[in-house]
Amino acid sequence: MKYHKIVISALCLSLFSIHANAQHDSKPAKKPVFIDKSGMDLTKNPGDDFYNYASGNWIKNNPVPAKETRWGSFNILRDFNINAVKNILEESASNRKAPAGSVEKRVGDFYAAAMDSLTIEKLGYSPIKADLEKLNQISDLNGIINQSAIMRTYGGGSPFFGFNVGQDRKNVKNFVPQLSQGGTTLPDRDYYLKNDSRSLKIQESYKNYIIQLFTLSGSSQAEATKAAETIFTIEKALASSQMSRVEMRDPYKTYNKFSVNDFSKSTSNLNWVSLMPLMKVNGQDTVLVNSPKFFNELNTLLASTPVNELKTYLKWNVLKSSAPYLSSDFVNASFEFTQVLSGQKVQTPRWQRMSSLTDGTIGDLLGQTYVKKHFKPEAKARMQELVSNLIKAYEIRIKNLDWMTEVTKQKALDKLYAFTPKIAYTDKWKNYDGLEIKRQSFFQNLRNAGAWGYEDMVGQLGKPVDKSRWGMTPPTVNAYYNPVNNEIVFPAGILQFPFFDPNADDAVNYGGIGAVIGHEISHGFDDSGSQYDKDGTLRNWWTDEDRARFKVKATALQQQYDAYTVLDTIHVNGKLTLGENIGDLGGLNAAYEAFKMTKQGQSNEKIDGFTPDQRFFLSWAQVWKGNILNETAAQLILTDTHSPGPYRTIGAPVNMDAWYNAFDIKPENKLYKKPEDRIKIW
Repeated sequence: MKYHKIVISALCLSLFSIHANAQHDSKPAKKPVFIDKSGMDLTKNPGDDFYNYASGNWIKNNPVPAKETRWGSFNILRDFNINAVKNILEESASNRKAPAGSVEKRVGDFYAAAMDSLTIEKLGYSPIKADLEKLNQISDLNGIINQSAIMRTYGGGSPFFGFNVGQDRKNVKNFVPQLSQGGTTLPDRDYYLKNDSRSLKIQESYKNYIIQLFTLSGSSQAEATKAAETIFTIEKALASSQMSRVEMRDPYKTYNKFSVNDFSKSTSNLNWVSLMPLMKVNGQDTVLVNSPKFFNELNTLLASTPVNELKTYLKWNVLKSSAPYLSSDFVNASFEFTQVLSGQKVQTPRWQRMSSLTDGTIGDLLGQTYVKKHFKPEAKARMQELVSNLIKAYEIRIKNLDWMTEVTKQKALDKLYAFTPKIAYTDKWKNYDGLEIKRQSFFQNLRNAGAWGYEDMVGQLGKPVDKSRWGMTPPTVNAYYNPVNNEIVFPAGILQFPFFDPNADDAVNYGGIGAVIGHEISHGFDDSGSQYDKDGTLRNWWTDEDRARFKVKATALQQQYDAYTVLDTIHVNGKLTLGENIGDLGGLNAAYEAFKMTKQGQSNEKIDGFTPDQRFFLSWAQVWKGNILNETAAQLILTDTHSPGPYRTIGAPVNMDAWYNAFDIKPENKLYKKPEDRIKIW
């Protein structure tokens, strides 16, 4: 996942969940089944098809529901959780006596306004009429550029480029304004640049979507059709100027520091000295730019494009950013385009969309109630123990590396010892002081939240870095590593089965949450994260020889994943997914090392017919079971830094001797790799 253009390496795409633990009847509780044997396909040989051996029957019997784009362990957890969140929100919204300014009152009012579809329907697109009219008044290029700067300060869109405030990767105690390539709508630049049938279909659908939103907001069919061609032409030019996602993974290539004055001289139409104050950035003389080439070409594009066409592009930014929150004709048009991209059959229910929106907008308010109702403190204590054990395992593995010199090993250990774990939820909740939320004004609530969030971001400039901040909300079923803070973070939502259960045997917990912990630690040592030192500074701590040996191993892992076919001719992108694949490989190895320190890990006692080692690997495999729509699979290959579930299931185990021993894998098996070809990095 990306967060403010500093890579926060996450376990998966963001999903939300909680498991409902309460018993609602007097029947004795069934003994929990932590390895789903009924979901396995025992006709498969694990050495030929470990993915289906571990989960084949479940996969066969659980197609993607109509309102989803994929369905697996994470989605099931999300469904449990979103219903728990819904209950909190409905209770809060129904309590008209909640004190003014209280968490319950503010959360309840936000959700009630979001669910007031009758009012939203009556308003049509009137919430954005003033924005569109303001754009009509622009008469020159200077007006275009100034308005594009102002729009981002209140959530009105982010035209032409991206902007954020983040830590300086080479001076992590300081915040700095950061400019990034952007300005496009489709999920990746390749959608504009490729001309295969899949890409052409999406391009055509995108133009139709633009036409729909313009006609819904008062344009004639001819005007809307012309607008679609104009917008696509501008965005294609922006896409052509962008670096690829693979290039963007290089933290040195994207670190380009300029004085604001000097950068303004290189982009004559973009005077950052005057634009920064419009973006509410004052007193800053330095800026970080992730792609100077992009801004040079943007500068040329601005000069060569007629002002009326640029106005059309700005209108599109208002329309597309607002459409999901306007009347149903706008919402439905947005979903129709989403269907083409993802293959989703029916729209996600409004309550579910608005529950997720509430979490994403005022997550620290909702999160306070969430953890009170659904988080068990004993889970945090157990998690702290597991993190400690994984750190010990990683220490052992670093010390035993046969490819790294002692001097670099010591630096790696220094970094390991400096990791900061964050577990369950923040110790310092945001209170959103000054954010006005009214029960009758959904769209204005969003605009207010957008303006508040922007002020909160730019307000960090000139202040000490607050390391208590989180990049995910408490209900999130995910985890991440943040290199500039050298921290590993595990929200409350992931501290549950299939990752973790206090009643599960160690094999299950170490194959689940243990591998997650190891995965996030490994991000500190993957191809990107390993370029940051123990303090989070982008600074080389390797000898040249050790870095060269690391690159050889990483290239071998890249080639392993490049060979995996996802859909017809589409393969996994081993370069794009390299960091996550190193995370899986290092994480599962470290989790196994830690598991072998436990009593169960040192025994051979079977449970439900499986040895401890078999249960460890099956726990890992059953986390990644799932089905996915073809359209979504094709999109994620371009946009997601994670490999698809089937290849996460097998990618790490086929490099681990313990997996071969656990399932008696032979040279004649399809997944067999010779011992000398098994990739060992961390």
